[in-house]
Amino acid sequence: MVVTETEAELADGRRVRMYDTGEPGSRHRLTVFWHHGTPNIGSPPAPLFPAADRLGIRWVSYDRPGYGGSTARPGRDVASAAGDAAQVADALGVGRFAVMGHSGGVPHALACGALLPERVLAVVGVAGPAPFDAEGLDWFAGMSASGTASLRAAARGRAAKEDHAANAAYDPEMFTPADHEALSGTWAWFGDVVGPAVASGPGAPVDDDLAYVGPWGFAPAQVTAPVLLLHGGQDRVVPSSHSRWLAHRLPDAELRLSPDDGHLSVLDSADAALTWLVDNSRPRRSGPA
Repeated sequence: MVVTETEAELADGRRVRMYDTGEPGSRHRLTVFWHHGTPNIGSPPAPLFPAADRLGIRWVSYDRPGYGGSTARPGRDVASAAGDAAQVADALGVGRFAVMGHSGGVPHALACGALLPERVLAVVGVAGPAPFDAEGLDWFAGMSASGTASLRAAARGRAAKEDHAANAAYDPEMFTPADHEALSGTWAWFGDVVGPAVASGPGAPVDDDLAYVGPWGFAPAQVTAPVLLLHGGQDRVVPSSHSRWLAHRLPDAELRLSPDDGHLSVLDSADAALTWLVDNSRPRRSGPA
């Protein structure tokens, strides 16, 4: 698959960098809108390209505000991703689509499912968090010490989070041995999307974390499309209890737990999730997709 990068101007004047594997004149069974994690740029997941090509999937995606080639939007909430995604889809000639997110991309994918019900066909969320105010969920239980400190700082506000970001160091212990194995193999691809994301400084990751622990701007119960949740039972970045909580609040959800996987190695199950997307996307209405 060839990824084409373009830029567009959004309605409020911000610039957005977009990614698209569609080729002129080609036909696809399904367009899947990828929502990236923190800190990543938006380039779609190359390790899943062989499966996507076999299934006839077109990937589209974009850099969230402040990442890569996209203008920052301080104070953004998770719900704002739905409006941005709709404008990106319009710019790329996409009508209805499925959405898929990993880690911090999951809330943004769910936002599209909740707020774009006429466009979103189905949702896959891999290792994503529940809302910070999730009733009955011990949000930090099972999370690594470094992740807990980072997100507790975000909960105290922008100044505390910026101070924490300025002094925090990479913590390899947040990842399991299975994660490190994935990073040295198929998912070494993360090096291609993390490096450019952190090169421009901590602004966008700070905005992400503030959005995760703030009001999302929608409730999971608003997502009417079918949802598949994948989560590793050993995840130290986002504990699997988060997906279990979401699975009980989403109207039409299936949860697949992988007991021995962590935050990254669970993506080895994502080929099957693409098949699920194709099988569970409702018939499209007329219009480009």
